[in-house]
Amino acid sequence: MIVVSITMNPLPEKQLEVMQTLLSMIEPTSKEAGCLSYNVFCDIEDRNCFSLLEQWETREDLDHHIATHRFGALLGIKTLLSEPLKIQIHTVSRSEGMEAIHATRNKGSQPLPGRCGERSLI
Repeated sequence: MIVVSITMNPLPEKQLEVMQTLLSMIEPTSKEAGCLSYNVFCDIEDRNCFSLLEQWETREDLDHHIATHRFGALLGIKTLLSEPLKIQIHTVSRSEGMEAIHATRNKGSQPLPGRCGERSLI
């Protein structure tokens, strides 16, 4: 799996335009081959900071996406930003879920303070 993280800070007067551009990309990009998820987030501490978090099945799927006009439009918003896009691409070789949390917590599980020796998984 390939995970892409893109962070951007629009100029204050261009925030709405950037947000509309990002929101318009969600549905069509989500339908592209190999797209596992495509999400837009707004930072709760800095309302002028947006993030895209994308997950792709393969690098080839991502490369196809990067070659689209839609991704070109994303790159084109650079004039609306106060600083360049920050893009990180991660290749994930292994993913774990809640079972990893349970396994780790059960390894050296100690009684929780004030619980008379009871153990908690979470």
